[in-house]
Amino acid sequence: HLSDQHIPVAHTTDGPAVLKLFEVMPFALTQDQMQAVSEILANMAKPACANHLLLGDVGTGKTAVTAFALAAAADSGNQAVMMAPTEVLARQYSQSLGSLFDQVGISWAILTGATSASERADILQLLAAGEIQVLFGTHAVIEPDVVFCACSLCVIDEQQRFGVEQRARLLEKGSAPD
Repeated sequence: HLSDQHIPVAHTTDGPAVLKLFEVMPFALTQDQMQAVSEILANMAKPACANHLLLGDVGTGKTAVTAFALAAAADSGNQAVMMAPTEVLARQYSQSLGSLFDQVGISWAILTGATSASERADILQLLAAGEIQVLFGTHAVIEPDVVFCACSLCVIDEQQRFGVEQRARLLEKGSAPD
C-alpha cells in the first residue's frame, strides 16, 4: 500500500506563516540565528528526513529559530509537535510562540499531564482532524491515543532528558517526520 510507505515531506519554507513570522518577531534575529534558520529550512525543503541538533546557551534564541521550522510545517499543510521535558517548559514555549503563531494564523494547543480530561478529548479530536497545526507538550504527547492527521516535524527540547524509546515514540507520530 502507498499509505504504508513513509515518504518524507519536502516542506514549503517560504510560505505565508514563515514570511510573516519574520515581521512579527519582537526582535531582529542575529546573524547566527539567521544562519541556523536558513540551514534548517534548506534541509526541511528537501524530500528527505532532516535531523538537526540546535545547540546554544540559555537565551541564545533556540526557541525563536525553532518557530520558523514549526511555521514551515504549518505552511506545508502538515502538523508539528514540540515535546519539552517539563510542564513549565512546555507552557513557556506555548506562551512565547503561541502569541506569535496567533499573529501569523497558525493553530496550536498544549497537552500535558495536567490537561483536563475534557480539554484533552477536544485537543485529540482537533489534532486527528488536522485542525491543530502545532502541538506543544510534555511526554503526554507520546501517549498512544495522541494521533496526528499529518505530522511532518518533531522537535524534542532537551533531548538528553528523554530516553531513546520516548524519542522513537514521538517520531512514530508522523510518517518520516523531520
